[in-house]
Amino acid sequence: MQKYWGVILAMLVMASCGENKKIAENVLVEEPVEKPIITHYGFNLDNFNVVRDTVKWGDSFGELMLKNHVDYPKVVTISENYKDTFDVRKIQVGKPYLILKSKDSLEQAQVFIYQNDKINYTVVDLRDSAMAYKGRKNVKYLEREVAGTIKSSLSLELDSLGVDYIVTINLSEIYAWTVDFFKLEKGDKFKIIYDEKYINDSIYAGSGRIKAAYFEHKGKPIYAFPYVSDSIKNILEYYDQDANNLRSTFLRAPIKFGYRLSSRYNLRRRIAYYGYKVRPHKGTDYAAPIGTPIVATADGTVTESRRRGGNGKYVKIRHNSMYSTQYLHMKAQKVREGEFVRQGDVIGWVGMTGNTGGPHVCYRFWKNGRQVDPLREKLPSAEPIADSLRSAYFDHIESLKFQLDCLQFESPNKEENLLTLDPEDGLTQN
Repeated sequence: MQKYWGVILAMLVMASCGENKKIAENVLVEEPVEKPIITHYGFNLDNFNVVRDTVKWGDSFGELMLKNHVDYPKVVTISENYKDTFDVRKIQVGKPYLILKSKDSLEQAQVFIYQNDKINYTVVDLRDSAMAYKGRKNVKYLEREVAGTIKSSLSLELDSLGVDYIVTINLSEIYAWTVDFFKLEKGDKFKIIYDEKYINDSIYAGSGRIKAAYFEHKGKPIYAFPYVSDSIKNILEYYDQDANNLRSTFLRAPIKFGYRLSSRYNLRRRIAYYGYKVRPHKGTDYAAPIGTPIVATADGTVTESRRRGGNGKYVKIRHNSMYSTQYLHMKAQKVREGEFVRQGDVIGWVGMTGNTGGPHVCYRFWKNGRQVDPLREKLPSAEPIADSLRSAYFDHIESLKFQLDCLQFESPNKEENLLTLDPEDGLTQN
């Protein structure tokens, strides 16, 4: 009997083992998965204790580093030897930064990363010998097309399309010499092709250069295409569909945005303060907040930069043998006599020096030694593309012009309505 019980027990053990074997065969053994190493700014952040913050009022690079146990000689090395890369005196309130600290009880700062803007950053590596270098995030450029008809203002129309305000500024600068933005009309049209910049495919990082544009004002179409006609100086200009330069020799006004035309050139102006006697006004006044930048309206050499009588602080520029300009009542000048300035360079700031009842710049314009009204002058245009480059230019713009022509915009409202300058952006409804 014991023999039979032994056989039965052996059979049960074998059956149990077989069953366990089947269960074991059905159980999947998971392979360990290695965690991918994710780097930011070229560093594996898992290797550090990370502090994310922004520059506060009163912060300085030196204090931030000493607070995080960085040796003083390293702070001095960065401050003195890397000024061109990272000027510690110019860190700005509100700018974000990272401090990568050691994972030990001391938690000493190993790396300081300063975010200059959404794309560019500066790395201060404090490990071993201190050093600093600039970096740039990977940026993806996506082309965007927009088209619209002005109903109230250019800026509002572009804003309704979700277009970056910088694009509005760039477009108005491109057409500053050919379109009078004081008198835009309902029904004026525009088309723009430009790039948008993205970080990690999703984080918007600003707009790129306008690649092509179309503006229709009072039924007159004007195309704009960027082109480098001088490969030596590498200066990019915008030209129209006929290869004419859209830039004039002179800007229309000495202030780019945020101004109001408060008083025009008038040789028979009567002023209440002087008993309504005729007192000629040979300048054109542009009212703007104190501190607004004043720009040179054309290339030239500064012949005067001083303060005198009713003019207050002013700058005068000689552009060539025919034209000179003067800018009065400045808060302060930025240029000196003998200095050469380019069109659009800041030469001072709006103020109230001299005889003035409010903040503005009085813009005076000389032609052949005689003061004239710049708003009535037919100002000379910049040089068109050289004949030798015209064929290459037309080949360059062919596909861009076709792309613009294919863009559609909604039908404009037939009601006509004049527009005038807005204190904010220079383009709003009356």
